[in-house]
Amino acid sequence: MHTVNAADAPRLTSLSPGAGCACKLPLAKLEELLASAGPIPQASGNLLIGAAEGDDAAVLRLDDKRALVLTTDFFTPIVDDPADWGRIAAANALSDVYAMGGRPLFAVNLAAWPADGLDIAILGQVLQGGAQIAAQAGCFVAGGHTIDDPVPKYGMAVVGLADPDRLMTIDRAQPGDQLILTKPLGTGVVATALKRDGIRSRNPDGTAGDILGAAVASMTMLNSGASQAALDAGVRAATDVTGFGLLGHLHRMLVASNAAARIAADAVPLLPGALDLAEAGFVSGGTRANTERMRSVTDIAPAVPAELAVLLHDAQTSGGLLLAVPAAAAPELLSELRNQGLLAALIGEILAGVPGHVRVEPSTF
Repeated sequence: MHTVNAADAPRLTSLSPGAGCACKLPLAKLEELLASAGPIPQASGNLLIGAAEGDDAAVLRLDDKRALVLTTDFFTPIVDDPADWGRIAAANALSDVYAMGGRPLFAVNLAAWPADGLDIAILGQVLQGGAQIAAQAGCFVAGGHTIDDPVPKYGMAVVGLADPDRLMTIDRAQPGDQLILTKPLGTGVVATALKRDGIRSRNPDGTAGDILGAAVASMTMLNSGASQAALDAGVRAATDVTGFGLLGHLHRMLVASNAAARIAADAVPLLPGALDLAEAGFVSGGTRANTERMRSVTDIAPAVPAELAVLLHDAQTSGGLLLAVPAAAAPELLSELRNQGLLAALIGEILAGVPGHVRVEPSTF
């Protein structure tokens, strides 16, 4: 297989039919689909978490000390560099294991690639990028499956291991818990701007443009350190922030936990350039769907700038962990996350109230 330089490769984002983000199926459509399929059985016996629980991954108990965590994720290109796409997709797939408090063991690749018209060597670079991140996670890549598809797609199915008594799930948030977000928001607007030629993908020296470079660095950063720090702090409620946006994933946690929440918009960390891109209108279809879905369950104060409100709904790829942390443990955990170099922030709190409801205020928490 010959080598293809990233600079010579076709624009992969132009091959994606989406609007430049790795968006999930809109939550409203997903709920409608699941409802039409009839009742979904609740997890029971050794199946600790299944489809009905709506968590980040499925969990199967092996014995008193071990549980398998199973997840999968894949998507069309959101950046032009093949290796970066592979690295982002792998980190994104691994993230669900970390969100449950698990450790990835092994993975298989999932790829769709056009048999004609796109050099197979580019897929080789995508797979190499994925393998690099898997190796960083200590996760074996044991083969995979590829199909012929006019639209390229890549991701992984991942198996991890967790302690069944220390799982982090979406249904354990308690009033009084503090909400910590471990990565900044804005990958959706950055990817959308890249697809629409709203930002420069490369500097004259060939390095990634500053805005894109910061987004890629965030998306390829594993959530492993944040997950371990959360477990050590006694966190039991968590999720990762991906296609449904910060408010969408928080809403799912609140519904499952029978609680409400308050978010301080000024405290939410953002990627460089994200506010300007949101203000310029680089908003994906997934983000617009998130906004509509959350309209009836979210009160956003008029003083919150419109572009910041967009980012609270922004459909993320390989985002950070959203942690509901016991108040006494929050300061030390936040300090540990920042010591790891993460742009983590205390962004809100869990409240007693209408389940699923979120109040967004402008002031710093």
